[in-house]
Amino acid sequence: MGALSGDCFAHGGGLLTLPEAAALAVRAVHPLDGQERVPLQAARGRVLAEALQASHSLPPFTNSAVDGYAFRHADLPGEGAARLLLGGRVMAGQAGAGRLGPREAFRVLTGAPLPEGADTVLMQEDARIEAGSLLMPPGLALAIQPGANRRLAGEDVVSGALALQQGLRLNPAHLGLAAALGQGSLPVRRRPRIGVFSTGEELVPPNGMPGPAQRFDSNRPMLLALLAGLPVEPSDLGILPDDAAAMAAALSDAAATQDLLLTSGGVSGSEADHVRDAIARSGTVSHWRLAVKPGRPVAMGVAHGIPVVGLPGNPVAAMVAFLHLARPVILRLCGARPEELLRIPARSGFAHDKRPGRREFLRVALAPQPDGIPLATAFPRQGSASLASLVASDAFAELPEDLAAVAPGDVISVLPFAGLF
Repeated sequence: MGALSGDCFAHGGGLLTLPEAAALAVRAVHPLDGQERVPLQAARGRVLAEALQASHSLPPFTNSAVDGYAFRHADLPGEGAARLLLGGRVMAGQAGAGRLGPREAFRVLTGAPLPEGADTVLMQEDARIEAGSLLMPPGLALAIQPGANRRLAGEDVVSGALALQQGLRLNPAHLGLAAALGQGSLPVRRRPRIGVFSTGEELVPPNGMPGPAQRFDSNRPMLLALLAGLPVEPSDLGILPDDAAAMAAALSDAAATQDLLLTSGGVSGSEADHVRDAIARSGTVSHWRLAVKPGRPVAMGVAHGIPVVGLPGNPVAAMVAFLHLARPVILRLCGARPEELLRIPARSGFAHDKRPGRREFLRVALAPQPDGIPLATAFPRQGSASLASLVASDAFAELPEDLAAVAPGDVISVLPFAGLF
């Protein structure tokens, strides 16, 4: 990625909806250069740098899907019972399966290649063997369909087809397919280096000794934990003091070794909030006001050519802004394909009035219901500083901009935490 232009995060002012802000932020950055090849066991979660074409078909040959007996469906009489002579036996991994004789069946095991001429397999549970023959009563002989219980060569993946798309975040299924195609390693994108700061002299590290008016820093451990689920190299850069010049110096130093800087706190614009000024001293900054609750104030800037994302200081607001704004930007840096956050329907178990034009995220607990749509119960305290509300909840209820109220029984959209982090 080349150095960002100073005005890449600029916009026309006014409130930005969350989708508008995310789209603007993602357009402003570009994937980082660089890739490496890693063994499959180290590739989970990494971003695939090059598309993978199938070097051969899967399965590579037609084979049995079950333990049973392979035969030619045309050898069945069409009515009445069927009797087929037992011929050979084919094991999985055995080459040269042989050829069926007239009205003959071969014993086959799962994964074994079908003998030449065979097109159907009877499961061994349904088979009756008597005096060297496979017997099928009239009902079974009539019911079994041509091609039953066989896997055709190439029915999963055809040789030369696109098997894995460039930009995928590799999961166990992707790696299993790569292995089946004979790949012991894969080319992956370089992981962006993400530096994380907290801001404010009221904060001390979790292992520190807080003074009478200080508290432990929770945002940095939370953000670092969120980054741990992404294909990045996070760095804990500590707590910035409430001094714009010192902040600017720290941002400048960090920009020399990081690909993106993430801060929390100090962006609301009061006289004690110095992050925007510090970013401006190191480069350029845009103050974004988002039409969202929680998480309204965000600073988006460029320091020495790298992006800086200034998140709100309250923990819940910081998490909402990270998930919906910083996360898409980071995935873009990673060269990953866009990933929508998982949303599922739930039935509201609460009433809530909201301001139209603003998207709200409420913390809710989910309870399974007989109809398969969970019941969402809102946490009683929805303050943006409440970490306990996150711990006691299972999801964010997402109330869109055009909604003015929610009543009990309404179907709403929720973002399960299990799909977020």
